[in-house]
This record gives sequence, structure tokens and C-alpha cells, in this order.
Amino acid sequence: MVKSETSVWKDCLSFIKSQVEEQSFRTWFEPIKPLGLNETTLTIQVPSQFFYEYLEEHYVHLLRECVQNELGSEGKLEYSVIVDSGSVQNQPYMVTLPNQNKKNNNWGRREEPEMINPFKMQSLDQDSRYSNLNPNYYFDNYIEGDCNRLARSAGIAVAEKPGITSFNPLMIYGGVGLGKTHLVQAIGNKVKEQGENNFVLYVSSEKFTTQFTDAIRNNSIQSFTNFYLQVDTLIIDDVQFFSGKEKTQEMFFHIFNHLHQNGKQIIMSSDRAPRDLKGLQDRLLSRFKWGLTADLQMPDFETRMAIIMRKMQSDGIYIPDDVVEYLAYSVDTNVRELEGVLISLIAHATLNKTDINLELAKQTLKNIVHDIESEVGVDYIQKTVGEFFQISVEDLKDKTRKKEIVIARQVAMYLCKEYTNHSLKSIGYHFGGRDHSTVIHAVQSVSDMMDIDSKFCNSMDELKKKMKMKLV
Repeated sequence: MVKSETSVWKDCLSFIKSQVEEQSFRTWFEPIKPLGLNETTLTIQVPSQFFYEYLEEHYVHLLRECVQNELGSEGKLEYSVIVDSGSVQNQPYMVTLPNQNKKNNNWGRREEPEMINPFKMQSLDQDSRYSNLNPNYYFDNYIEGDCNRLARSAGIAVAEKPGITSFNPLMIYGGVGLGKTHLVQAIGNKVKEQGENNFVLYVSSEKFTTQFTDAIRNNSIQSFTNFYLQVDTLIIDDVQFFSGKEKTQEMFFHIFNHLHQNGKQIIMSSDRAPRDLKGLQDRLLSRFKWGLTADLQMPDFETRMAIIMRKMQSDGIYIPDDVVEYLAYSVDTNVRELEGVLISLIAHATLNKTDINLELAKQTLKNIVHDIESEVGVDYIQKTVGEFFQISVEDLKDKTRKKEIVIARQVAMYLCKEYTNHSLKSIGYHFGGRDHSTVIHAVQSVSDMMDIDSKFCNSMDELKKKMKMKLV
């Protein structure tokens, strides 16, 4: 008599019922449905990933015994896990997993089996292993500074030993334009250099979501999953965009789990720390914190200088030192904006057939950086204070110690501190390269004079009105 999946599972249930308590039987075995029987492999459908994991952890020996009673010593069990229950219009979709208990993958055998991925897979040929990496992103052109030292060092460690260090997963986070994509792709390129057989895949969260949506529409969920589970180093950019996409998160959770369990490296980037990510499942967030989380901060002045000089070197462009310093001080937001200013500056010089100088740099910044023109800037303050005290801007920057010029210079520094976002070091630079301690002294001196000299205080009020009029 030929056995069917229904009859085999019915006999299995009879055996299981005699071995477990009634409540456990009703909770964990009654919801299971037999789906198919292929020689010695019985396929059953379970309602969720959690359900599958619970059976594997608590009842794997019982399941092995009953299946082998029915199908012989070579009997095996395969799960079909429902990922989405579907609707009236859409059929449910699911993924198929073999029993993955390491010591029992080949039921009835004592030897330790070779570790396998938990999804049915067909091997990808080398031509199918396209990594999506930008070859221009590597560690040598990723400038190191205090703002990124931890993340860069961790990235190098991961690239040298992917999946082996405790930095798995590696989460890199930071604001827009701080170099997250450059760093994670530099890791990927380094991993590829070290081994041709390493399958490195870089994908944005939006592309992952699109691929997953297409797989649902084309009934190719299994192929989608098979592909991702063969990756050795998976790089997911901008994971914050998984927010609110429950089905995508569910699938990524499965892939993350199985890659991590098999010693594969996972690298992610985000615009904020895991604790600040909203709209993501708690179990996914907890896994993001398993390895190392490193942040990227806004580059400091020295790092911005190094970035400009490296850009000059790579493009074969000469920019005078005073222009380099001016750009590094004036563009203190992020690397992307700094590079944009450099490209515009070079373009202006090329199109106008002129040399790059400080005046051209200032003119270029007015067209790009919003607060250079529309808000109170250092240049405006120097010009306004110079006119008020009837001295030139050059005198404010000069080394002269004449009392009237020193007072005007201190007033200008005070107003720069009050009305701009420049650091003390940056303000000092715009006044002849003075030290930040000079700026601190100037601010304190002006505050003291305002407290004891009513005439001086009235002058300051008049200057502040001019600042406020500029802000309107």
C-alpha cells in the first residue's frame, strides 16, 4: 500500500499524542498540516518561524522518532513556514526549511554532518555573484580622523577576517554625507581582494525591499531567499528604510539569522543609532546590537583639510593654502557638501579660465552654502564693525596692537561668537589666524566692558541691531 503524506502524518500524530501532554499536543502539533511526501522526506506546514524554531528546540527527537517509525531510518522531515498568511485575493507565501538541528540533520547518523544553509539552494556560478560595489571606494582614500577612527578601524578588522571577529554584525551610523556608504563598500572591496571565492553583496535597503516585493509578485520567494543565503559578506545600506515594512523585516530577519548562525559577515549602515530607529521589530533591533555599533561624526577642521588635499592630489589640481583653509573652516557640515563645493570651485575656475583664489572661493560658497549669503557671516560682521569704528577689515586681521583696533577686533570676535555657528578656532582663523584662546579673551573683555561702560554698551546695542536687521 502506497503511503500518503496525510496517512503518514496521522500515524505520527497518534504516536506523538501518547508521548506529550494534551495541552502541548493541541498547541504544537494539531495546527500542523501535512503538505507532501517525497520518498523518505515528509513536508509539513507550520504557521510561523517561531513555531518552527520551538519545535526544533523542544521536540526534534520526538519528531525524528515518529518519522523514522513511518519512513524508515532514512526518514527526514521538512518544514514549510508561512511567512505571510495572504488574503482572499493573494495566496499565502512561504519558505521551505529542512530540519537544521546540527547533530540530527541526518537522522539516525552519529557523525557530525557538514554545515548546510537552512534553505534549499542551488549553487550560484561565479558570473551570478555580482557584488554591486563601487571600485572607487576603498580604505586608502577614506580619510581617517577623530570623527571616524573607531568605525574605520573596525571596518579594517572585519575586512581582514570577515565573520570571525566579534564585530558581527557591524553597524555604522551617522548623518547624511559623513561617509557611511564609502566605508561599508571599502570593507566589501577589501574582502573581495582577499579571496576570489568570497561572495560579497552590497545592496541598499530600498533595493532589497524592491527585490522582495518582486519575488512575492512573481511567486519566487524561494529563489530570492536562496540567493541571499549564499552570500558570505552581506552589506545592507540605510536599514532605517525598513521602517514600517513588516513583511520585508520578517524576511530580512530570517536571512540575518541563518547567515549569522553560519558564520557569515553582516554589515549595515543607518542614519541613526539602533536605539533611535523607529518602526522596526524589537527582535530585529536586538540583533543589530549583537556586534559592534560605531558612529561617524562631522569631520573636524584637520580632517576637512586632509579631505581637500586628498581631492586635490587625486584630481591633479592645485589650490592655494589660504583657499584650502578657508574652505575647511567655512564648510563644516559634512563631507558630501565639502566635495560639492570643491567640484563647483574647480568648475568655475575651468569655465572662466582663471586661477583658483580666495575671492573665487568666497564667490562660489555664496552660491552653495545658504548661510554665507542669507545670514550673518564673518565677512559681514568684519565689514560692519570696520565701518562702525572707521577702520579697514585688513586692520582687524592685522597683528597691530593699537588700542582702537584691538577693541574693534574684540567686538567683531564677540559678534561672530554671538551670531554665527563658527567654532572659536574658526573665528580666530578669520582674524589673521589667531588662537582660540584669543577669541575667548575677546569675548570676555567685551562682556566686561558692556557691564561697566554705558557708552560702549550703547555702541554694542547699535551693532546688534544691524545684525538683527540682516537676519530679518
